[in-house]
Amino acid sequence: MKKTILLFLFFLSIVVSAQQQTVTYTINPSPFEETTSITITINGNSVNETAWGVSGNSLYMWAWAFEINDTTQKGTPLNGSWTASDEASKFTYNVGNDTYTKTITPTTYYNTTGIGKIGFLIKAKDGTGDKKSQDILAEVGAFQVNLTAPLQNSSTIIASSGSLSIAATNTNGVASYNLKSNGVSINTNPSTSSYSFNQTNIKDIQNYELEVTQGTTIVTKKFTAIINPGAVSEAIPMGLLDGINYNTSDVAKATLVLDAPLKDFVYVAGSFNSWQPDASYAMKKDPGSGKFWLELTGLTSGANYTYQYWVVDATPIAGTPSLVKTADPYSTLVLSPFDDPGIPVINYPNLPAYPAGQEREVTVLQTGKAAYTWSSATTNFVKPVKEKLVVYELLVRDFDANRSYQDLINKIDYFKNLKINAIELMPVMEYEGNESWGYNTSFHMALDKFYGTSDKLKEFVDSCHQNGIAVILDVALNHAFGRNPMLRMWMNDPDGDGWGSPSTENPYFNTTAMHSYSVGEDFNHQQPRTQNYVQRVIKQWVEEYKIDGFRWDLTKGFTQNCPANVAGGQENCTGSKQQDRVDVLRKYADYSWSLDPNHYVIFEHLGGNDEEQQWANYRLNETPSKGVMMWGIMTQQYNNLTKGYAANISGMNSTSRGFTAHRLMGYSESHDEERLMYNNVQSGNNTTADHNVRTLNVALSRMSALGAVSLLVPGPKMIWQFGELGWESSIFTCNNGTVNTPTDAASGDCKLDTKPQPQWVNNWLGDTNRNKIYNDWAKMITMKSVESVFSGTATIANTSSLYPNIKITNSALASSQLKDVLILANFNVTAQNVATGFPYTGEWYNLMDNTSINVISTSASITLQPGEFKIYGNKTASLAIADYEKSPTVLLYPNPASNYFTLNKTTSKVQIFSISGQLVKSFDANQSEGHQFIISDLNQGLYIVKAYSENNEVQVMKFIKK
Repeated sequence: MKKTILLFLFFLSIVVSAQQQTVTYTINPSPFEETTSITITINGNSVNETAWGVSGNSLYMWAWAFEINDTTQKGTPLNGSWTASDEASKFTYNVGNDTYTKTITPTTYYNTTGIGKIGFLIKAKDGTGDKKSQDILAEVGAFQVNLTAPLQNSSTIIASSGSLSIAATNTNGVASYNLKSNGVSINTNPSTSSYSFNQTNIKDIQNYELEVTQGTTIVTKKFTAIINPGAVSEAIPMGLLDGINYNTSDVAKATLVLDAPLKDFVYVAGSFNSWQPDASYAMKKDPGSGKFWLELTGLTSGANYTYQYWVVDATPIAGTPSLVKTADPYSTLVLSPFDDPGIPVINYPNLPAYPAGQEREVTVLQTGKAAYTWSSATTNFVKPVKEKLVVYELLVRDFDANRSYQDLINKIDYFKNLKINAIELMPVMEYEGNESWGYNTSFHMALDKFYGTSDKLKEFVDSCHQNGIAVILDVALNHAFGRNPMLRMWMNDPDGDGWGSPSTENPYFNTTAMHSYSVGEDFNHQQPRTQNYVQRVIKQWVEEYKIDGFRWDLTKGFTQNCPANVAGGQENCTGSKQQDRVDVLRKYADYSWSLDPNHYVIFEHLGGNDEEQQWANYRLNETPSKGVMMWGIMTQQYNNLTKGYAANISGMNSTSRGFTAHRLMGYSESHDEERLMYNNVQSGNNTTADHNVRTLNVALSRMSALGAVSLLVPGPKMIWQFGELGWESSIFTCNNGTVNTPTDAASGDCKLDTKPQPQWVNNWLGDTNRNKIYNDWAKMITMKSVESVFSGTATIANTSSLYPNIKITNSALASSQLKDVLILANFNVTAQNVATGFPYTGEWYNLMDNTSINVISTSASITLQPGEFKIYGNKTASLAIADYEKSPTVLLYPNPASNYFTLNKTTSKVQIFSISGQLVKSFDANQSEGHQFIISDLNQGLYIVKAYSENNEVQVMKFIKK
């Protein structure tokens, strides 16, 4: 049952304190059949509602059920989500005797038949923070069987040729007993209420089923005897890595490697041995490293095999299991009995079937699999420079109706026309559950299957690269969740259900979090095994999926210096500079750059500048220049402006943080904060009837100005999905369309809920008010991507104001170029005369439409309407407006071109840009009409040409290099 709970316990940046309580209860009648109406009664005096933040006596039941064998979960009770229980699961409070009651019929409530045992617990509507009771289990049926030796679902370790005693009793008179081992009946007793048998001379693993029949009722109890195969010491072949090692010269072979310190022996069980491994599937142990390994032979190329490790500690410490059945920690594809039934066939056709009769995740192994064929656009992809990145953050789940990679591929023109040059996917590594933000990761090297196949993600990456767009993954390597094999192999599991927390022997995880933002189970990043695992994860996604960068989630958690009892308090320690995490995160960045010198490394640290400077300024003087990009949250400041209140936005500038280069990835919205537009219409400035920000279209009209004073600030920037369309739905929108805010203690919030189908698919681009934001931002992003001035230096006053004034200059450019920009905006709700402060007088151009003004005084003011903005430059920015729709005066031919192209005009300069806006070639000398511009050294693809005439007029064209 803990599996189900863990699907939901992954709130970010929340300090979680254990609040589990033990309640007293009764079930009446008892015993009961699955079709019997039963009443569950909870004693109110055993529940401290205040500790859970419960109001109105609102307690809920979280339920699950098992088949007759009491091992396999089944049924679909109306639980709702862990953060928002369904009202159908609510208890009735009886004030007269201070009890909570709920009456159910198991077959109806669990929506299934053939129930052997029900399980439930009591919880607050939002169970986050362990606001729950103990697990409560109740057998179903008047006929009950009690397995007294060995324990049900247990694994007994015995020596080869050893023996095992089996004993059981039953209720309701005599029954017929049939003991099976590995599917074969080995002993029967047709009439007894007290069964016993002793099997001797056991030489192989035995999977037992004790089948007990009374009338038409059959109850099955399962248990296992594991044979200790003895130590088989043999040196591991050179060059093998943890996980699956495919034999490139023989597709019938693969070698498995498992690093399992303190374990005595390991079996490999799988479809290749019918899940009944004998001694030939006991892994060998390398005497040097202590790693276990086994070569599999006789495999069929292209066939899908599934397997698990059966990891045994013959003398476990108290509270830890002797046997753990687990998938491979280095799995790249896992099958789950919990999640796979809910994966849409349209997203993942031909999903390998989960092996019947097994439990928990299994790893998929396939030799001879054909490699994905990457296009030349990917193999030759040139990443946009860090300084000009505009990243579009999205959650696949909530982007479009099918919630798939195919949806993203289908919408590639939407991204391309917005002119963004990078897409950041929220976590897509194998996480617990299906509909999730993805931060509850369990297998970091495996792709989660809910959004699509491995090849489909690769197709999306390929499609992005073909359109000049980089792909960045959000990765949660601070922690892992309960299904993670490295957690389960060394865990405390006192109740024996196969779920637990890290034990003191765990070589990867801390027993308790060493920082104040506990999420899942906390990795110890000072452990060499953890560091090796992280590097393997990096390598997998960079090399296998051609991922261009990582956004590292919750980097504050990478320290070992801040236990709960640290002097000065854990929160203060976590927020202070910690050199151990500076060093280990540098090490991870170094490894990324060793694989790809241009790899994007982005940290979500949101900490002090003294620590962030250590990463942002790291290895800047190299070629190519490094430096970690730091997430820069500016939500409150920019939302104040869009609502109509003064704010200080100087923190959007890298120099304000002490960064030597532009390494601040500033943003006004991300997945973690409330939507700006929602706050605009809820609490915007409404003091002026003619410009009431709480009116939707008025609020929308202010969002273009937001882009001007945020996106154009030099350095990488980020957009959160649908901010460019002014999406006003709250981040706390529930899957049924209602909104629950964090202040609603009784019902909790719906922050993590799957959102209703995005509204933009209903022709949001056809809405003039929303379309204007999209188009204006596209112009701004184009300017930022192409014009060198936006790599220059910004000056933003360190004051709070309704009238942002941003000056940008690039002193490396000539006066004949666009080298100076002035951005003005009025975020008041009335028209204002806004001071300008032009750097110098003369002709200036509004870069949004290239109209000009003559500035005769640098101190002159300009009248701006509420929500209006201006972007002025000393020269035009031709790529900022719809130049492609103009009748061309300069013609380029041939097009497509192979080795050269010519122009029909004399030029003073010709520049060639990649479609992502990076300058790739420049011809700076005057050239006459018909001159051949050599392009044989360019890769195939689409390019933009910017041609300057003798009098410095500019024409922009596209051409295709064959």
